[in-house]
Amino acid sequence: MARLEKYSEEERNHLLSLSCQGFTTAPFVSGPPLSQRKVALISTAGLHLRNDRPFGLGAADYRLIPKGAASADLVMSHISTNFDRTGFQMDHNLVFPLERLCELEEQGFIGSVADYHYSFMGATDPEQMQDTAKNVAEIMKKEGVNAVLLVPV
Repeated sequence: MARLEKYSEEERNHLLSLSCQGFTTAPFVSGPPLSQRKVALISTAGLHLRNDRPFGLGAADYRLIPKGAASADLVMSHISTNFDRTGFQMDHNLVFPLERLCELEEQGFIGSVADYHYSFMGATDPEQMQDTAKNVAEIMKKEGVNAVLLVPV
């Protein structure tokens, strides 16, 4: 894990000056039990399929990852030099637990796994991703997704 004291003073000051957005509404709603929910994954690990374009610095868009994607086809283009990719290389489920989610579906713990999942670049200012996040929410709503597993990286 990167520690602030390991950064240069300039980098440390930059990180400390980033704002943390607050929320004025309560997004939590009641709904059906997990055994009846359709669940999608959202990760900020900068993942994409091998044939997709990599994420760039400050990318505010997302990459679509289908339910049937093989873990060997996932690539991480997270741009932080301080990001440790070792866990991802050992087990993709650490940052994108699609296989674990499918197991929960098979066991009946969740209703179903969504057909599509989403990956963002976590090193981007969240305010820049607001419109994109709203767009993804609309897409998931149309698919019938009513639960999301957020995997911040």
